[in-house]
Amino acid sequence: MPKLRPISEDLIIKRIRLENPWWEQGRIPEHLLQLKRRMYFEQLYQQIALLSVRRATVLMGPRRVGKTVMLYQVIQQLIDDGVPPRKICFLSIDAPIYNNIGLEELMALCRQALNDGTSEQLYFIFDEVQYLKNWEEHLKSMADLHFGIRFVVSGSAAAALKLKSNESGAGRFTDFMLPPLTFIEYLSLKDLTYLLRTENIVGSDGLAVPIEVTDNWDAVNDHFLNYINFGGYPEVIFNETIQQDPGRFIRSDIIDKVLLRDLPSLYGIRDVQELNSLFNVIAYNSGNEFNLEGLAQESGVDKSTIQKYLEYLEAAFLIKILYPVGINTKRFMRNSRFKIYLTNPSMRCALFAPISFTDDHFGQMVETAIVAQWLHRGDVPLHFAAWTGGEVDLVMVSGNQKPLFMVEIKWSNQYCQNPGKLKSLLKYAKENNKKIAWVTSINKVETKTIDGIELRFLPAASYCYSVGKYSFFKIGEGQPSLFNNQSKG
Repeated sequence: MPKLRPISEDLIIKRIRLENPWWEQGRIPEHLLQLKRRMYFEQLYQQIALLSVRRATVLMGPRRVGKTVMLYQVIQQLIDDGVPPRKICFLSIDAPIYNNIGLEELMALCRQALNDGTSEQLYFIFDEVQYLKNWEEHLKSMADLHFGIRFVVSGSAAAALKLKSNESGAGRFTDFMLPPLTFIEYLSLKDLTYLLRTENIVGSDGLAVPIEVTDNWDAVNDHFLNYINFGGYPEVIFNETIQQDPGRFIRSDIIDKVLLRDLPSLYGIRDVQELNSLFNVIAYNSGNEFNLEGLAQESGVDKSTIQKYLEYLEAAFLIKILYPVGINTKRFMRNSRFKIYLTNPSMRCALFAPISFTDDHFGQMVETAIVAQWLHRGDVPLHFAAWTGGEVDLVMVSGNQKPLFMVEIKWSNQYCQNPGKLKSLLKYAKENNKKIAWVTSINKVETKTIDGIELRFLPAASYCYSVGKYSFFKIGEGQPSLFNNQSKG
């Protein structure tokens, strides 16, 4: 039998040089930059460019949300800000040529390709790093040893990234979550933000509340519908061919690769059909309340297996699970019931069919879209309130288990005319001594006071836009009163 030949070092170095064309050209080729910068770019760039803190940046997020493009944009901005192009090295770790090569060896090969053995400031960017075994241990060691080097890693199979960065990178890694497109980003990329303008309303508490309004709610809602159907991924919103058959792109290139390849390889899942069946049940019922017994019955998957699968799906950023609080906000019921949301409503549309305003499931997709706007803020304590005979859709809970705000998500104008029908919301507000609650509508901006509770009605599209717009504020610290005036009662 002939002796198998290993991949030569020269071939690997040749590949490294091919992946870094700015070493010779002085800038990123235009075809790699593609779309306009996402709104999260500046925050990520500031984190990477902060040289006074010795931390590696771990960029996480679902497939196809623009992580690689954003990394190329970061490289170009570094060059524009004076970093020599040959001080920045980028590697796509999922390329077969890098198989079984550790991070430290890859860094050494990059130095050879650059012919740079100095200790001056260097940037090493490793894309799809989860395919390297024990990457987190090596990255922590490298961040400790090389003060003059900034390390950035990213990956789509975020389950491994999130779990391993938390376990091994304490004090050395800073996680950065890039979610699917928010509604404000969707409008921004399509140059449609002019449709909405900010106005202040003054409530009974005397506080000015900034809200987004328009003279044409029909146009805004049409774009909101399009966002729900196709708006989570930068490539999809500009490609009508993909929109004609979203399943071909979203299902095969995003969902199936996570369900059939990433999660099985990371966790040793053998029965991918079980995992796929469970995900289909969740996707079709996004925004519904679940329990393990019901999920087991609908999907045909054993309860103990479902618990593991839910952890994997959430860590991979395909779903978001919300747990309930009781009517007094202090009693958490994590094990008995929960709500599951897709991290992007367009996944449901790709799996089944695009949705319309009159579809029975449209209200659930509105709720899914609003919850999805919070995904970048992994620290936000979102819950729903539930008790015998009542429920409130969305509650943010403070550290001392008090509601900061509460929202009832409706796709209807009827509650503006009949606010007394919102019995659960009114009861919850009264029980927690809150004077203000929010309710979404189709196109009504109104304020109604009933039983001493001020109900503020705002179109769902506007509320969705606002959550994305103000997602960089810390809760209670400069956050617009749309989100934090509840704490003032």
